[in-house]
This record gives sequence, C-alpha cells and structure tokens, in this order.
Amino acid sequence: MPDDFPVRDHATPALARRLGLFDATMIVMGGIIGSGIFMNPSVVARQVTTPFLILGVWVLGGLVALIAAFIWAELAALRPEVGGQYAYLREAYHPLIAFLYGWGLLLVIQTGGMAAVAVTFARYFLELTGLRMSDKAVAALALVALTVINCLGVRAGSSVQSLLMVLKILAIVGLIFCGMWLIGPQLGITQGVGIAPGAGRPSSFLTTLGAAMVPVLFAYGGWQTSTFVAGEIREPQKNLPRALVIGVTGVIILYLGVNFVCLRALGVSGLANTTTPASDVMRLALGDTGARLIAAGIAISTLGFLSQSMLTAPRVYFAMADDRLFFRSVAKLSRKTQVPVVAIVLQGMLAIAIALWGKYEQILNYVVSVDFIFFGATAACIFIFRRRARKPAINTTEGARSFTRVPGHPVTTALFVAICWLVVINTVYKYPENTLIGLAILLAGIPAFYFWRAKNKT
Repeated sequence: MPDDFPVRDHATPALARRLGLFDATMIVMGGIIGSGIFMNPSVVARQVTTPFLILGVWVLGGLVALIAAFIWAELAALRPEVGGQYAYLREAYHPLIAFLYGWGLLLVIQTGGMAAVAVTFARYFLELTGLRMSDKAVAALALVALTVINCLGVRAGSSVQSLLMVLKILAIVGLIFCGMWLIGPQLGITQGVGIAPGAGRPSSFLTTLGAAMVPVLFAYGGWQTSTFVAGEIREPQKNLPRALVIGVTGVIILYLGVNFVCLRALGVSGLANTTTPASDVMRLALGDTGARLIAAGIAISTLGFLSQSMLTAPRVYFAMADDRLFFRSVAKLSRKTQVPVVAIVLQGMLAIAIALWGKYEQILNYVVSVDFIFFGATAACIFIFRRRARKPAINTTEGARSFTRVPGHPVTTALFVAICWLVVINTVYKYPENTLIGLAILLAGIPAFYFWRAKNKT
C-alpha cells in the first residue's frame, strides 16, 4: 500500500455479510445484462454481413469478457475488500487513482448510466401501460423506489435484484425458445465469411471488425460492479471468484442464443435492417402479443440493471469516505440495516437529477474512454500484486488459489489490457471533444482529492 495512504483513527464500519454464491452470481449477471442484448445484434449485423462473422464477433467478445472475469476473480481473491475495483486501484497504485475512479463513477459513469437506463425503462413502461405521464417522471419514481428498497438492507436489495435477474433470464430463454421452435429458419448459419460492402482490404476488414466489436464489448461490460459488494458476501475469496466466472459464462450462453435465433428468424439482411430485433422475432412468433411480452421483458431487464447499480456502486463511495477521502457521513452505516444509507441516497439523488435534466446521453459519451482506462489499469493490478507476493493469493485455501489464477497469464492479461487501450484510442479518435470533457470531469477530482486528504489528515 502506498506510504501516503490516509491514516485512520477510527474502526472500519462492519458491513453485514448476508450474500451467498447465488446472490453474487445474480449480481454479476445483473450488472451485465441490460437492454443492449435486445437491440445490439442489429448493430453488429450492419458491420459484418454473414452469420459466421456475426456469431464469431459475439464469441470473441464473450472470450474477452471471460478473460476479464478470471482477472477480476483473482483480484477478488487477493483483495476481498469493500469497494472492489476501487480497493484494487488504491492498493496497486495510489489512493489518488482510486479516488479518481470513484469520483468519475459517482459523477458520470454510474449515475449517468442509471439515468439513461431509467428513462429507457420508463418509455417501455408507458408503452405497455398506456399511462399519460412524463418518461422523466416515471424514471425518477423508479429510482426513488429502488433507493428506498436498498436503504432497507442488503438482503432486501439483493432479493429484489435476484428476482428481477431470474425474470430477465426467463425473458431471454422465452425469446430463444420462440425463435427456435415457433419460427421457420430464414437461412443457414454456416454461410461464408463477409463484411460490410466497400470494406474489402485487410485493413478495412480489421477496422470493420473492430467497429462490430464495440457494441459487443459494451454489451458484455458490467461484471466488475459485483466486486463492489465484496464486503457483504459470505466467504468472498471463494464465492465472489466463482460468481464472476459462472455469471459471465451464463451471460455468454444467453447472448449467443439470442443472436442465433435472431439470425435464424430474420436472416442477415432482416437483422441489419431493424433496430428492434428481439421485438421482430417475438412478433413473428406470437404476433402483437409477442411484441408486448418482449417489451415487458426489456422493461424488467432495464429495471433489474438499475436495481443492481443501486445495490453495488454506493459501496465504492462508502469505501472512499471510510478512507477519509469523501464526506464522512457517506461512511456511516444504519444501525438497523447495516448499509451505507447516505451513500445510497446520494447516488439516487444524482441519478434522478441527471434523468430530469435530460442530457444524460451526451454525458455518457464523455466517459467511454475514461471507463476503459480504468478497466485496463485495474487488469494491470495483477502484475503488481503478483510481483509483490510470490504466492498467487493471500489467506486463501489451496483450492481457491488454483481456481482464481488467470488462465494464460501474463499473455491473456496483457491482451485484455491492450484491448482496453485500443478502445480508448478509438474513442479519442472518433469523439475527441467528448473525450476531453470526460477527462476534464475526471481531472477535476484531483484538487478534490487533495482537499479531503488535507482536511482529514491527522
């Protein structure tokens, strides 16, 4: 740990370890599966034009996500602490790096993402119910409800999250079943390799393939948020790594199933020419009833993502405050529920403000590069922790050590870090103005860090 890490003169608050392997696995899957899988298959099909490549891109994205799962699993076994990714960055590099991650998470990444997803939920909810309300108002009410539920305790928040995750899985399985058994195939899945028209050169092929990978990588993102609640998982050195690998593997299977049935039912051209592939598949299978059923499934999926976000991310702000690098009240736990109520309410209020403000889509563009900078930096922590200790894990059983080692390290870890940097470079190249705004928001955290460190230094 860095020498200038803030000195504490207080006992670390005791979070209640009430989450088991099933809860942790549902949190992993809930952090990944949002509304993207119901729409992103058509985005990929507009870039690569054969079933082989479309499915291949999703397989490749799944392998990248699985590598990430093993990396975060080893990190979770090495440092099973509150805040997860925040704790890894703090101990591997410097408290400032960890603080900047938490700063960006609170101000833009998590709250902005929650605002966007909340409005998506509201639009589907209003479409299904026919209520005459503002989508922003419904989004705000959904965020208020989830904030209250998570203030009631980690068990209450996790139970709601697990229920919504099970409903998500049922919705996706229902989509796969209808696509496989109620609709005739439109084409063979073994058609030859091809890419978008006008991209015949090898360099153009790689560029096109890279463009197709972007929505895939984002659809697979979110596994890292499960590590935020490490302090509330029973036997985290065993259960959290297992949940990461099991959860990501389950998502890969579901995602490949969705893409297979979309291709089978719509064909490549039909998939490329729609923006609502899941709805189209269900409409072919069950008519308007099918379309309404999948709309309900998407609404549940987005609500489940919000529930997972409300459950996990406040633990990062709690860890920041516990390190005396944020408002001290954020580190306070409710005596009754043993959860960081102030941290939960703070995140909920900011997400509601962004949702009502209505400019969240622009804000989300700011943080793409910032998010992947921290992904790459976090994965590189493995090199630092392994160098500091010859053993692959600390305070774990021999079985846990073997399970949590990253397969193929250092090659696979270095490959994941390189992919993260490539995403950052591509984002800077395509969206230079938005990237600068995101970096400006991030850098604004530097004086804030030194302010809190000076204020609370003893």
